[in-house]
Amino acid sequence: MDTKIPEKLHVDAFELRFADISEVSLSQLQALSMSVGWPHRSQDWQHLRDVGRGFVALDEIGRVSGSTMWFPHEESFATFGMLITAPRLQTNGTAEWLVKRMLEECHHKRIRLNATRAARRMCATFGFMPKQTVFQCQGEILSVPQAGDIRPGLDLRRLERSDLDAVAALDEPAFGTLRYQHLKRLFESSICYGLYDGGKLMAYSMRRRFGRGHVVGPVVAYCEEDAIAVVHPHVVAHVGSFLRLDTHFGAGLFASFIQQSGMSVFDTVTTMVSSERASYGAPNTGSPIVFALASQSFG
Repeated sequence: MDTKIPEKLHVDAFELRFADISEVSLSQLQALSMSVGWPHRSQDWQHLRDVGRGFVALDEIGRVSGSTMWFPHEESFATFGMLITAPRLQTNGTAEWLVKRMLEECHHKRIRLNATRAARRMCATFGFMPKQTVFQCQGEILSVPQAGDIRPGLDLRRLERSDLDAVAALDEPAFGTLRYQHLKRLFESSICYGLYDGGKLMAYSMRRRFGRGHVVGPVVAYCEEDAIAVVHPHVVAHVGSFLRLDTHFGAGLFASFIQQSGMSVFDTVTTMVSSERASYGAPNTGSPIVFALASQSFG
């Protein structure tokens, strides 16, 4: 950028300053996300800090009043998330100030983010283009819908650490870039299922603790039937408890299975990109597809 972003911002009668997100306590970060109704636990924030970078806005007495993070996946690609401003600051330019600082520090040419309704217009002013709607599906699992038979010749099983290379290879064309280190970190805290055709992985899914319960994602497959097959065991394991899944699919077999299980659409956000090269892999091309996001921040 041509001009240096000011290190301090005057808002009404007080002043905000930047600090590295690693310098504040997890309890402060959790309090910030709770103030806007986000369910992140301190453990969820720690995961974010383990794999990402970011800044917070501190007021004059050290309270965290805003945050922003980015998550590098390769040299030229990153996802952006956790843009939060305390309710009392949401109309005072704090979010724009944080985004400008993020763009100044994040030198990746391809950036993908998921914008809330409140942030969508602001992100467009920074050149981000809307691409897809993300449906945040969540709720108590009431029943297990019929998943259909697994296609002949395919084998569904729990994945082990030795399957990680196959997971990364399947994921790369769907996600749009290689995210091996992020998948490795997710693998460590997740229960994973894969659908194999002989020695070829056709679909995978992960489930981990998050927020109010558990979240299913990422999920990658070549078709809806295979995506349902690898999500089905997670639904079975959580009958009577809270489960969440974020997907670009609002209709069709996969969406119907998710919503019939009890995960209704709670909210939507919009996937936005800095360039077409930051988009997900294209559907209907014979390549695998992302059926569920790892998170709205990770993509």
